[in-house]
Amino acid sequence: MQQLHRAQPSQRPLRVLQFGGGNFLRGFFDWYVDILNETQGLNADVLVLRSTAGNDAPLLDTQGGVYTTLVRGLNEAGAPVKQFRQIQCVRGEVDLRKDFDAFIASAHEPALRFIVSNTTEAGIAANEVDAYEDRPPASFPAKLTRWLHERYRAFNGQPDKGVYVLPCELIDDNGPALKRCVLHFAQRWNLEPGFTDWLDRSCFFCSTLVDRIVPGHPAAEMAALENELGYRDPFLVAAEYFNLFVIQGPAALAQELKLQHSGLHINLVEDIKPFKLRKVGILNGGHTLLVPIALLAGLESVGAAMNDELVTGFLVDALREEVIPTLPLPASELQSFAADVLRRFSNPFIHHRLESIALNSWSKFAVRVMPQLLRYQEQEQALPKRLVLALAATMHLYRGRAITLKDDSRHLEWFAGAWSHLEEGRWNWADLAGRWLENADLWGRDLSAVPGLVDALAADLEAIEKNGIRRTLERSGALTTRTPALT
Repeated sequence: MQQLHRAQPSQRPLRVLQFGGGNFLRGFFDWYVDILNETQGLNADVLVLRSTAGNDAPLLDTQGGVYTTLVRGLNEAGAPVKQFRQIQCVRGEVDLRKDFDAFIASAHEPALRFIVSNTTEAGIAANEVDAYEDRPPASFPAKLTRWLHERYRAFNGQPDKGVYVLPCELIDDNGPALKRCVLHFAQRWNLEPGFTDWLDRSCFFCSTLVDRIVPGHPAAEMAALENELGYRDPFLVAAEYFNLFVIQGPAALAQELKLQHSGLHINLVEDIKPFKLRKVGILNGGHTLLVPIALLAGLESVGAAMNDELVTGFLVDALREEVIPTLPLPASELQSFAADVLRRFSNPFIHHRLESIALNSWSKFAVRVMPQLLRYQEQEQALPKRLVLALAATMHLYRGRAITLKDDSRHLEWFAGAWSHLEEGRWNWADLAGRWLENADLWGRDLSAVPGLVDALAADLEAIEKNGIRRTLERSGALTTRTPALT
């Protein structure tokens, strides 16, 4: 069986510089570019940059840059989807440690307009070590600053040779954060004032939100997949059906990326914050609500939880009745997104172990669920009973009976002592609830003062202890439907 390889060199101009050739960008951003080339005439090639120390895996160049994506999941009608696509837009891959000159030369490409990155959340950080003369500098922002300065000099600061920078790292305000790092190195290296003026006038550091699960290379299935394809492709990458790319940037970007009639889920917006709140509250928060309930119910995976009528009914009701009303977007949009989330959770092609998702549950609960709990209480002057029950279930997880706990050592030590106090009779359920809600380091304030919260949480803790999670769900009034619908 022959290995996949590009038949002829691409004739498209180089328009995208990509920091990172990992599974995510190949199954997300490059997939978008390839479709835009085919359907909208974007006419763009991508140059992938590798800079990770110790990564000696073969470059995409061994296949001429071409590779296969496999998209699987449930579509909008809930039907299974399986789609192969050969990605043709990647011109090649450059290892900065071995060919720094090729990296610098790309700054001279006249058509290049976009820079995309995914260097992990820790990648957008400045330091006092990287030097202009390094080949290459260690940090991503220093590499980017070096490249931008080369481009500024190559084109004498022409305004139309600026770039759109689209960082995909999962931090808030990733565009401005990256720009601050670039300006840090510009100042540290004493680069000319005209360069920083050009950055301000002609370069756009856009904040983004990315949303797609990209499991990567499905090694266990490759023999069957290659028989189906008729060729070998060690770079094949699998991704879920759902995809969303939200960009906070200038209106001109829509024309530059040919987005107007693309039909792709790429949204150019003036304010990205509502979309972040939607994702954190419904997608991430949905996971955080589901995990403790499902684990205490004896389930092991998200898929198993979504096949459990009682557990799924709890999640649907929590999202519809208590999360969606607290978020700052139209209810119809939020309900549609939540329906997408439920289909994603039910994706039969992705196996998410609940115990893995339970990692660091308390930091997740504080960011993803507690803001909705408090906002609901403020709006309704009543407690959201499902979110409170999820809080109680999470506390029961930290008894250490259902799973092996992995979290901040301070949280693990607190719960080890707290459950001992309860079992030995030194604390009652209200003590357990109140002392944890007092944890201002976690919650940002003392939540024991929220009206009724200590008593409600204590009652749920005791009910789970006496009746188990399933009977508690049935008796608590937290469940009103067992059908996974949000309308």
